[in-house]
Amino acid sequence: METALKAAGPWNCVQQSETNLPLFSFTLPLGASAHLLRKTKQLQNRHNVTLISAEMKTVRPTLLLLLFMPLTQPAPPAQQDSRAVYESEYGADNFEETLYYYEDNYQDGKHIKEDVPMIIPENSFQLQRDDTATPLPPKKENDEMPTCLLCVCLSGSVYCEEIDIDTVPPLPKESAYLYARFNKIKKLTAKDFADIPNLRRLDFTGNLIEEIEDGTFSKLSLLEELSLAENQLLKLPALPPKLILFNAKHNKIKSRGIKASTFKKLNKLSFLYLDHNALESVPPNLPESLRIIHLQFNNITSITDDTFCKSNDTRYIRDRVEEIRLEGNPIDLGKHPNSFICLKRLPIGSYF
Repeated sequence: METALKAAGPWNCVQQSETNLPLFSFTLPLGASAHLLRKTKQLQNRHNVTLISAEMKTVRPTLLLLLFMPLTQPAPPAQQDSRAVYESEYGADNFEETLYYYEDNYQDGKHIKEDVPMIIPENSFQLQRDDTATPLPPKKENDEMPTCLLCVCLSGSVYCEEIDIDTVPPLPKESAYLYARFNKIKKLTAKDFADIPNLRRLDFTGNLIEEIEDGTFSKLSLLEELSLAENQLLKLPALPPKLILFNAKHNKIKSRGIKASTFKKLNKLSFLYLDHNALESVPPNLPESLRIIHLQFNNITSITDDTFCKSNDTRYIRDRVEEIRLEGNPIDLGKHPNSFICLKRLPIGSYF
């Protein structure tokens, strides 16, 4: 352009008063004018291209963001039929309320909203169930579960010790051993053991038992050990025939509270504990099977020749007896020498 101007000849610069910009006026030949015009257009085109490129660099990220935003939108979550879920969890007959909520769906590339029923059960606001917790065992027909929650049930043995119960709890039918020591039981009845035929041991030590109904132990044909120690008994009930051990020490039993037939047919009884009571005499008809007889600390004042031996049979020997205790009674054993001639060992007690 400068070459064209120089070739055109002299030119004048006129200062504009308003814009303070110089204006050039000059006269050019025809060919130079055409050449200058072409150059000017080329410069303008280059300037426009540069501007367009700069604008494209600015606009391109925005266009890319707008183009890819629909592609990056997350897909809608899979929806379950709320009615089917409710029915599988709570059953089909327990619908209480029906609410509606808007569920997002995509159909044919369009984002729409439709009304979908949502079932809300009556107990929906309760705390969520803890699936990891151990469920309680089902309750049985014979009401075993409360007993085994209150007591300890282990392989046919039921331990109900020191839990302050005042009656015999319902027992599992397979129970063989019951330990109900140191409670507040006051009475034993026939129905307490009516459906428990396999019992072999009952221990009610340390209760408040004052009364035992007739026939309470009549159906316990397998019972071998019965402990009623440390209670408030005044008399003894009928005892089962296969009893091996009977313990009724530390009660208030008197001689009139023991029938003549109470021990007569107990042919397997080996251990008899009646110490610390109020007996005035040795119980009659003690079986031959006895090995241990504890009668200490009673009110026994007399013994006959037939108490332990047989007065009409001088050859009779009671060879199974290992121990008889009579200390603590107001009796002088030395005055009754013929009462012990059938024994291998003399009873323990006072002889003078």
